[in-house]
Amino acid sequence: MTSAIKLTDVSVIRSESVLLDRVDWKVREGERWIVLGPNGAGKTTLMQIASATTFPSSGEAKILGQVLGTVDLFELRTRIGHTSLTVADRLPPAESVRDAVLSAAHGVTGRWREQYDEMDTAQADQIIGELGIAHLAGRTFGTLSEGERKRVLIARALMTDPEMIVLDEPAAGLDLGAREDLVASLANLASDDAAPVLVLVTHHVEEIPPGFTHVLMLRQGAVVAEGPIPSTLTAANLTRTFGTDLELTVADGRYSARRVRYGRRAARREE
Repeated sequence: MTSAIKLTDVSVIRSESVLLDRVDWKVREGERWIVLGPNGAGKTTLMQIASATTFPSSGEAKILGQVLGTVDLFELRTRIGHTSLTVADRLPPAESVRDAVLSAAHGVTGRWREQYDEMDTAQADQIIGELGIAHLAGRTFGTLSEGERKRVLIARALMTDPEMIVLDEPAAGLDLGAREDLVASLANLASDDAAPVLVLVTHHVEEIPPGFTHVLMLRQGAVVAEGPIPSTLTAANLTRTFGTDLELTVADGRYSARRVRYGRRAARREE
């Protein structure tokens, strides 16, 4: 099976600070990964490498079969969908949702003089429908809630038929209802065999959509654990990752975590 991401002994050092420390990581076609860790764990730096926007200080990073430092990055980046606040800030508030998605086909933010055919329009409408935002198609981007904007950005990332999509904290700043809508959309996307490789970054296990298959857990730039979610996402690994004693529960494919109560922490120390 072809690897979408293959990092070998990758480190990133900036101003004498180690942001990533000898990371080995392999993401294969068809997999859906969660990258989990606290603030300062190195998640954003790792996603910059995965989206071909940052080079490692040492080690080898192979993205979609191409070794960073030996290929045309502009061409490689067109194969990767990436959602971020930067893209949202560049979209004109008066742009319709349909046009905000459609314009990704030409790599622009804001329609101008580009020409789109019926196939482009049909694809945009299909993606919008699959993400459950067809009712927003005629709305302007500036009138959307934060949660609605996040789903439009995912639709826009899908418009270019990418081989991989990197979702950097897509649920950040959302209220409970908006978060659940987003999680449902991502679960639908993850269940589609034709969907690209998905990599989702989060601080919270509650934001993990059903259908995601693997997890990479980071702390202080180093890998704590990585592998299939059922065997890797454990209370012990969460405790090591976040540096506090945590318990983990799962119901209907959804996870939740909380700090272990004092009495139970004391009992653990006595054992």
